[in-house]
Amino acid sequence: MRYINNEFTKFIIVGGINTLHYYLIYILCLSVFQLHYFLAHTLGFFVSLVGSFFLNSFFTYKIKPTLRKFLRFPLTQVVNTGLSTVLLFLFVDILRIESSIAPIIAVCFTVPATFITTGKVLRPSC
Repeated sequence: MRYINNEFTKFIIVGGINTLHYYLIYILCLSVFQLHYFLAHTLGFFVSLVGSFFLNSFFTYKIKPTLRKFLRFPLTQVVNTGLSTVLLFLFVDILRIESSIAPIIAVCFTVPATFITTGKVLRPSC
């Protein structure tokens, strides 16, 4: 149990760093480049995906990153991407939440699913 708690804590830290990275790119695209929120979200997500892979590999799961794992890593994000995209649409277009705040709220719903799928792809099989 201690192993999982420690791993989850590290995952949360990496998630916080990654979310901040994503959010900075999102706001930059939204404000400076005047991109539509959906395009800003997509760009922010893909750029931060690479950082997330390496931080989770080295810090969270303490595994050696490989090309195979790097190529599989985006599959772990399908749940995250799909859920966060649907939530972003729901929050902005349906509930009329400010587009600069909506991604932060969406993260609260995507973290548990992402932790489980990321661990399954990155950790060595038992």
